[in-house]
Amino acid sequence: MKEKILTRFLKYISYNTQSDENSNTYPSTLALMDFANLLAEELKTIGLENVVCNSYGIVMAQLPANTDKNIPSIGFIAHMDTSPDFSGADIHPQIIENYNGENIPLNAENELDTTTFKDLKNYIGQTIICTDGTTLLGADDKAGVTEIICAMEYLMQHPEIHHGTICIAFTPDEEIGRGVDNFHVDDFKAQFAYTIDGGKIGEIEYENFNAAQAEISIHGKNTHPGEAKGVMVNSQLIAMELQSMLPERERPELTVGHEGFFLLTSMTGCVESTTLKYIIRDHDKQLFENKKNILLQIVATLNKKYNNCIACQIRDQYYNMKEKIAPVQFIVDIAKEAALQAGVEPIIVPIRGGTDGAILSYKGLPCPNLFTGGHNFHGKFEYVVLESMEKSIETIINIVKIFAER
Repeated sequence: MKEKILTRFLKYISYNTQSDENSNTYPSTLALMDFANLLAEELKTIGLENVVCNSYGIVMAQLPANTDKNIPSIGFIAHMDTSPDFSGADIHPQIIENYNGENIPLNAENELDTTTFKDLKNYIGQTIICTDGTTLLGADDKAGVTEIICAMEYLMQHPEIHHGTICIAFTPDEEIGRGVDNFHVDDFKAQFAYTIDGGKIGEIEYENFNAAQAEISIHGKNTHPGEAKGVMVNSQLIAMELQSMLPERERPELTVGHEGFFLLTSMTGCVESTTLKYIIRDHDKQLFENKKNILLQIVATLNKKYNNCIACQIRDQYYNMKEKIAPVQFIVDIAKEAALQAGVEPIIVPIRGGTDGAILSYKGLPCPNLFTGGHNFHGKFEYVVLESMEKSIETIINIVKIFAER
């Protein structure tokens, strides 16, 4: 199984499938559509049915029920794109077998050091797949894609394992928040589902941030600096003043767990005009609303001071899935039991981010998130543990078994 997992994973990460937030197409790149078509053909090859790759780059397929028992249809979902935050082109993975617990050199300038990346020590004797320090790895979420396909292939090869209809889907553009914009739950036909898009071994997640994006445009007034007195209005200085008025401790680097934040993701401008982009996050719905109101109040205050030179648009992106998971909490309990049967201790943690499952839960498909075995997503220090990937596959198979038994 390990050899199959490794071969499949290395094949998938060789495709550059970074999503593009500046694109207006679905999927956001042609490369994502090419990869979707490749996966669709692979699903047909292993014997799945009703395989479809639609015009939006969403792949769906089914493993039909092999028993007359009344078993709920369940789904497993992963995303195909990698983050636009760091290069995903020309990935050169390193495979560290029988890891010795020491620092892992990536290249002359970078290494995975055990002081910073403390989880490494948990994987002594195991196989670690990491980068060469020039790209991300792509375990987010090609590890999830690999694990789902390997699990389906195993079930195809072991018909003695009874199961209901199993639905799988691979989505594009999750990293830019558009992964399931065109995902129709009725077409998927699952009653419950799991995204395989989490981190280290054992993580099971069923609550995530409420999320919004804000874009602020500041209009200044430029003139020759030698004649600027009483005339010039520097939009960049207003932008700096706005940032300084936000709660000082509510930044990502100063928060943890359920604590929310404001993050300035980009700032571009000149004297005449400046644009700020923020993301706003909080697990608690009321605190989330409060944060949006804080930003709007700051803008209103500065507009009074600077003659209405600021425009602010806030758009909600997704909400905390916990509200939708709570009525069907048993699907989380089944995941925990499945992990324990695989010899994995469940780690229940809130997602300090979001998944396709958060949006799908609000579309009527309750969808908690399960571990892939990956660490340090979205950058050059990303790695995944082969044995953790194997345990993810075992957990998926155990979930299928438990649903059949119940």
